[in-house]
Amino acid sequence: MTTEPATALNLNGYTDLPPGKIAAIVTYLDMRERPSTPPSCKPAGWSLHRIDRDRPRYRALFRAIGEPWLWFSRAVMADDRLASILDDPGVEAYALHDGTADVGLLELDFRIDREVELAFLGLVPGFIGQGAGRFLMNEAIARAFARPIERFFVHTCTLDAPGALAFYMRSGFTPYRRAIEVADDPRLLGFLPREAAPQVPILTAPA
Repeated sequence: MTTEPATALNLNGYTDLPPGKIAAIVTYLDMRERPSTPPSCKPAGWSLHRIDRDRPRYRALFRAIGEPWLWFSRAVMADDRLASILDDPGVEAYALHDGTADVGLLELDFRIDREVELAFLGLVPGFIGQGAGRFLMNEAIARAFARPIERFFVHTCTLDAPGALAFYMRSGFTPYRRAIEVADDPRLLGFLPREAAPQVPILTAPA
């Protein structure tokens, strides 16, 4: 990853980014008590498989879900760093399997005392809007509040499905903070294919 000189953020207008950079608006949300969630019914054949120790399966599922949206956090992460997270007993990662293939990811992080982070919740293309997201969210909430916690939290950003933020709010999360994240474009670094997330154009320096 490259290191660029700091650019002053204009808090009342536009801020130009150097070529090769991407930016996202991040929204942080949390809930302090278990909400009443809409019911969900797990279709026949669906099951949750624990995959935090199966690194190839985890990476393949993360890529299948995140590549269309330019998810890059785990895509650019070295294997030893990813192992240090997923091998921790306080982290649980699950694949939602529809009987044929993995179609969803749920990852919960219990490493902070009396708090739980919804680290990742996502679906492969074609499964959004079919009830799989609600099923995973209800599982996440049930597993989080099965422990004596004081806060369940998550963050989402504009490099996600357009309905993600509204979905989290409908699920009982309340927004409390907003930030701007700037990073190197992972496609230019070879971590994701150049054709990934065409809705986020690649910008490079003029020849």
